[in-house]
Amino acid sequence: MQDNATATQAPAVGNVYRKEKLKRLVRNRWLYAMLLPGLLYFIIFKYIPMYGVLLAFKNYQPFLGFAGSEWVGLKHFERFFGDPLFWMLMKNTFILAMYNIVFFFPLPIIVALMLNELRLAVYKQLIQTLIYIPHFMSWVVIVSIAYLFFTTEGGIVNELIAALGGEKINFLLSPDWFRPFITAEVMWKETGWGTIIFLAALAGVDTQLYEAAKMDGANRMHQLWHITLPAIRSTIVILLILRMGHFLDTGFEQIYLSLNAMNREVAEVFDTYVYSTGISQGQYSYSTAVGLFKSVVGLVLVAASNYLSKKFGEEGIL
Repeated sequence: MQDNATATQAPAVGNVYRKEKLKRLVRNRWLYAMLLPGLLYFIIFKYIPMYGVLLAFKNYQPFLGFAGSEWVGLKHFERFFGDPLFWMLMKNTFILAMYNIVFFFPLPIIVALMLNELRLAVYKQLIQTLIYIPHFMSWVVIVSIAYLFFTTEGGIVNELIAALGGEKINFLLSPDWFRPFITAEVMWKETGWGTIIFLAALAGVDTQLYEAAKMDGANRMHQLWHITLPAIRSTIVILLILRMGHFLDTGFEQIYLSLNAMNREVAEVFDTYVYSTGISQGQYSYSTAVGLFKSVVGLVLVAASNYLSKKFGEEGIL
């Protein structure tokens, strides 16, 4: 009898649960409606195109189509790893990526901390607006501005060097100047925009902590080191983990526009190589294999960074 009662109660409980879910869905319908565009974006532009990675394991021929092209397995990866260009591309991409991590990543944090110390709101908003503007410029504009400033033929910087009695420096063609030049452009364009998240994190710091620190005799530097930085440490760690996922993404447009015959040996990276082999030469499967290699490396770096952050007691993303 007890088993029969339990069996009859189970469907009833299930119906109540489904009705409750339906009520909750109706009650929060506008929240789900606002969520829908984001879901559609990721489904259409992120998940559906993932089917295209199979191209890396085929010898794609446009006239045969995706399904009709020959399956070649790891042939394109073997070709890529055996190509002498692989190590040059890896070296150039890795060095530029390290420049971005070492020099660019800490800069928005430093600028956000400096802006947070400003007490005059009008002055703070003016500086924020000025440093945000470069983010909204395209790389074509940024590279063009750099050309006007640093070209040997009438560039402001070289004209100033010549006026001071020095010899003009060919910044745009010199391989030695390429990497610092690219990193400096990234720093100028994206530093202001990168401060937004850190300023939001700083806004959540309890002001009573600063007041208590002042009563204990802590100066500005002590407050910064013992209150401000620990408060945004989790934000810094999470953004660093996410940054590692794009470690090998050095930016196609910027480098392609700055690439020339004189600096190609240090300027050619995975992004420009994928364009030249895939689009210019029509080697679609091979370039897809190169892009897939980059994505796998990014996934490994994110997983490793997340594991290490949790190992040291910090918050992760997974």
